Amino acid sequence: MKIIILGAGRVGTSVAESLVSEANDITVIDTDGARIADLQARYDLRGLVGNATMPSVLKEAGAEDADMLIAVTASDETNLVACKIAADLFNVPTRIARVRNTELQEHPELTGDQGFKATHIIWPEQSVTDYILKLIEFPEALQVLEFADGRASLIAVRAFAGGPLVSQPIQALRKHIPNVDTRIVAIFRNDRSIQCEAHTMIQPGDEVFFLAASEHIRTVLAELRRMDKPVRRVMLAGGGNIGLRLARALDTGEGVGTPEKFNVKIIEANKRRCEYLAGQLSSAVLVLHGDATDEDLLDEEGVAETDLFIALTNDDENNIMSALLAKRMGARRTIALINRKSYGELMQGGQIDIAISPSHATLSNLLKHVRRGDVVAAHSLRRGAAEALEIIAHGDARSSRVVGRRVEDIELPKGATIGAIVRGQGGQARVLIAHHDTVIEAEDHLILFVANKRLIPRIEKLFQVGVGFF
Repeated sequence: MKIIILGAGRVGTSVAESLVSEANDITVIDTDGARIADLQARYDLRGLVGNATMPSVLKEAGAEDADMLIAVTASDETNLVACKIAADLFNVPTRIARVRNTELQEHPELTGDQGFKATHIIWPEQSVTDYILKLIEFPEALQVLEFADGRASLIAVRAFAGGPLVSQPIQALRKHIPNVDTRIVAIFRNDRSIQCEAHTMIQPGDEVFFLAASEHIRTVLAELRRMDKPVRRVMLAGGGNIGLRLARALDTGEGVGTPEKFNVKIIEANKRRCEYLAGQLSSAVLVLHGDATDEDLLDEEGVAETDLFIALTNDDENNIMSALLAKRMGARRTIALINRKSYGELMQGGQIDIAISPSHATLSNLLKHVRRGDVVAAHSLRRGAAEALEIIAHGDARSSRVVGRRVEDIELPKGATIGAIVRGQGGQARVLIAHHDTVIEAEDHLILFVANKRLIPRIEKLFQVGVGFF
């Protein structure tokens, strides 16, 4: 696939890094020559220095025969204008823009075919907010991803000593919860993927990924670790767009999968922003003007009794320091928004419970549009190393390598696992956990875990429908 990426910032770099290893023809455009030179030195791609809203620059980048344009510069205006130029002058089939302006989300006619002609819009702040809300709903989890309109979920959890299933083989899961069908699709131990066989022992500290129907998540979680108390008291460091969205969701209950009421406090360093936040939120949300790394302020506001401290400022160092301080002072759980990949890898799972990368949240939204085949959802996992896909199986036994075959007969590459199948439409849809003898039917939604994203091209090829294989 020939793809043009506009912007060589953190998101653009993450997208390029993810796609360049999959035999795509990538061209990256940015006004910063140093960034382009760095990308070209690290990856097998073409770089171009220039303004992405200039038709001549897009033409030089190969827009005339490009399959996709991904506009992820720091400017909403640049991203949208580039999509319109790509549509009107070059007829690029797929045009994706990252947009931060929340007002535009309320006016889709401005970004669609009658406006800037973006085929898909990525709203990064909304993506991160939704991600955090799921972690609030399931405080034991490291990651919660939904498939098939929320019917099935993939959960990542850290196995703790004392969990009923910990220090036991995977096959014991069915004995512990005989009435719940679930599938452990991956285990990472010391950052390395290990084979998931019936006899594989789950050890304390393992990062375990399991798939189940969404209504069974809590039952399975209880087998792997002690259940945490529900989150009630939340303290947010940073009242930017994400902080405001999150506070509003917790205050109103919108998008939160629990009826519980939350006690929410926001610490914001900018006084004018504090006044704006106070006007946007109800009186139940306490807005504080101050520094989230101020130990006295955190102590006065009861950080020791806080269930969840979330650092959401634009500064990685402040987020790390405030989250570390909050944890040391007694906050039960901490989440930090960290842009730099190296920082996130260093802090995740230590004193900071979860490090969230906005670029990877954006990448997950992009992947489903990039993947070949009928991909409904795609999620980047483990800081981009792994991936989870929901892909529809089309065709029949003659034209498909998947349809009409049992799971054990499908030639999946090692490291790829079919975890669940969603069969049926609308209210008739049901979640089936994939077993070795499960037969795939046409139009089934298959949920796959791929331990190494380099396997993705082979997965895509497997699901291609041909004229006939016999």
